[in-house]
Amino acid sequence: MKTTHLLYLHGFRSSPQSAKARRMRDFLAQRHPGVRFWCPQLPPSPQAAMALVAQGIASWPRAAMAVVGSSLGGFYATWVAHQARCPSVLLNPAVHPARDLERYIGEQTAWHHPEERFFFRPEYVQELRVLELHGQAPAGPELAIIAQGDEVLDWREMVARYPAAQLRLLEGGDHALSDFEPHLEPIAQFLRLA
Repeated sequence: MKTTHLLYLHGFRSSPQSAKARRMRDFLAQRHPGVRFWCPQLPPSPQAAMALVAQGIASWPRAAMAVVGSSLGGFYATWVAHQARCPSVLLNPAVHPARDLERYIGEQTAWHHPEERFFFRPEYVQELRVLELHGQAPAGPELAIIAQGDEVLDWREMVARYPAAQLRLLEGGDHALSDFEPHLEPIAQFLRLA
């Protein structure tokens, strides 16, 4: 079955304006114009974010959808793929966001619009814990693209978290996957984009 619907989930403090989200959107428009692409602006509350996503993909064909997620979006993508039983692509995925984001409780600025502020509340840490799927087998095929040069997350934790994933382990690189371009075609092939 070809993928006709693709969900992209951005990371913490990020937005649909992230370089990878825009590059993915442009790549689909050029090479796979029949694929429906959706990259929503996720609210800071994990519970609200997953409710928004669930509502947005409610009518999508489960057998023809896939999800791509970066950083915290990779953590969310794992949860969405488990619920929808669909393939996922994980780009430097957050593995322990409840642990790692605890120090960000309080007022934050949006990465692409620093004038925009939001509050990361203490209860969001528990909301992240509720979404954890550690130790559960994936419900669909997984592709993990992990940079050993990630300056934010530990690549060893990412590799250990996704033992069943098809792995593209990059020497060097960075958390943003600034060299994202060469990965688009392998992602398209893995997801069998229509």
